[in-house]
Amino acid sequence: MRPTRRAIAVAALGLPLALLPAAVDARLWPLWLAFLGTFALALGTDALLAPRRQGVRCRLEMPGVLAIGEEVEARLTVQVPAARPVPVEVVLDLSDLLRPVPPLAGRAAERGAVFPFRLAATRRGKVEVERAWVRVRGPLGWMEGAAKIELHGEATVVPDLRPIRAAALRFASEHHFRAGMRIERYVGDGTELDSLREHVHGDDPRAIDWRGSARHHRLITRQFRAERNRQVVLAVDSGRLMAEPLLGIPKLDHAVTAALLLSWVSLRGGDRVGWFSFDARVGQWAAPEGGAQVFPALRLLAGRLDDTDQETNFTLGLTALAQRLRRRSLVVVLTDFVDTITAELMVENLERLARRHLVIFVALRDPGLQAVAAAEPADLRQLNRAVVAGALLREREVVLQRLRGQGIQAIDATPAQVHPRLINTYLEIKRRERI
Repeated sequence: MRPTRRAIAVAALGLPLALLPAAVDARLWPLWLAFLGTFALALGTDALLAPRRQGVRCRLEMPGVLAIGEEVEARLTVQVPAARPVPVEVVLDLSDLLRPVPPLAGRAAERGAVFPFRLAATRRGKVEVERAWVRVRGPLGWMEGAAKIELHGEATVVPDLRPIRAAALRFASEHHFRAGMRIERYVGDGTELDSLREHVHGDDPRAIDWRGSARHHRLITRQFRAERNRQVVLAVDSGRLMAEPLLGIPKLDHAVTAALLLSWVSLRGGDRVGWFSFDARVGQWAAPEGGAQVFPALRLLAGRLDDTDQETNFTLGLTALAQRLRRRSLVVVLTDFVDTITAELMVENLERLARRHLVIFVALRDPGLQAVAAAEPADLRQLNRAVVAGALLREREVVLQRLRGQGIQAIDATPAQVHPRLINTYLEIKRRERI
């Protein structure tokens, strides 16, 4: 227990009494002694009547999933061993990925008091409300003690769905996006026979089933639809290069957002979506599944994915992925590279993967690098920077052209461009039914 600011203020008010015997009359010293005794008695009484720290209890209620930038309400119930409500102040220890919460103040008793507060995360990952420091005071508010209560409230921070939902709505109106979701009556939009129906004016004559027409003595038209249940596997690199910031956000966060957007579009189109992550080791794996229930599970996996400071092992990661795929799939690899030398093993393993599967390679380009290469240098230092930036861009293009030469769909785009380019590439593959 320790004195509060209120007690210190009262003690300060009594200091003039201590000066009275010396400044006015020596016979006034009993006033000082009386004040001192009364003050000490009040402190002792307040300390005795204050709730015991050992009896303080806390119960935390918080959601298990948080979205970046979204505030959610959590509740802390505080119980103190006191029949009547006493002043209570609570300070929370939070993970670095959570925004600080102001101290919670109120009154609590044995029956408990609820302290609501708001939680907001700044990045993906695992977060924790670690502990609560509960400061309890006596009835006079002159003495206080602090109890440390371990809470260990954990949650997973997932990407914000708002930009994903907004981008997805833009693509939802695409004709090719709806391929596989409904019956297509246009030749070339689908190759899987769905049903037969009577021919009507405006139908393509190439869709007429002549044998069926002969049997029914009237023209019969075939109805086709795009093939469904194709496998789309999102392979996300979480190695050292993906931890580098790009426009103030780690590359991994940009890649995860693009992957979730594609998963939403693919699931809505009737395809099955799987998830794979790797760095120096094999990370997360979720086998391809279809249905509306898959996206929340993928979002949760994405929230638990964190970058590392280890170099990515493409041989181990892509080989392990190939062993898990039992049928031909569309594999989307989201990663990055620096130059042709460091990308050599990556290219070799992507070429090996592309022999059986259709591969989309997605790299995140730094728009600042392009700006440095294109800027007119004002001095020798800027000239050297422009030369180095231009060389890096040329080496990136060499790697991309080599991948394209092996039939890999290579996308090198800035964060602002990667979403439309990735979705358009997927829709074009879907339209041509290349899987």
